[in-house]
Amino acid sequence: MHRLSEGTLAYDVDGAWAAQGTPCTELIQAWLEHPYFRQPPPKSTGRELFGWPYFEQCYRAAQQQGLSPVDLVATLTEFTAASIAHDYHTFLPALPETILVCGGGSQNPALMAGLQAHFPAIPVMPTDAVGVSAAFKEAIAFAVLGFWRWHQWPGNLPAVTGAAAAVVLGQLSYP
Repeated sequence: MHRLSEGTLAYDVDGAWAAQGTPCTELIQAWLEHPYFRQPPPKSTGRELFGWPYFEQCYRAAQQQGLSPVDLVATLTEFTAASIAHDYHTFLPALPETILVCGGGSQNPALMAGLQAHFPAIPVMPTDAVGVSAAFKEAIAFAVLGFWRWHQWPGNLPAVTGAAAAVVLGQLSYP
């Protein structure tokens, strides 16, 4: 959004840009061919794989397709929903009864509608609906890691992170 809005927006506020655009299914299908999406769980990724260089590739592909900025945001938003649906359908033994979404994406109506479209028979809702603020995702994760540290339980997954061994994470500091 920063690039497409010429620095005025950090994210698609209320999914407004995505709601105005039309997703390009051809690009979404091509992007879902990335090897990461065939890798079975447990897995994790972030900006090291899907960061700025990846966005630049997507941006060039969107330009070749003649997509407007709102169409690109709609395409990226639907790509996010489609990648989640792909992993659920590919790797889960059965679909869940409810899908709970946390973090900033839970506040994006276009993303939530996209997820609901992929799972029409399953309620898709933010964690707020069950009493856990979607805004507290990181705080809850750090509380869990702190609890594990207190109990001397490993807090990493070597199969996911590539670490040599499972280790207790963090340090307790007393006043």
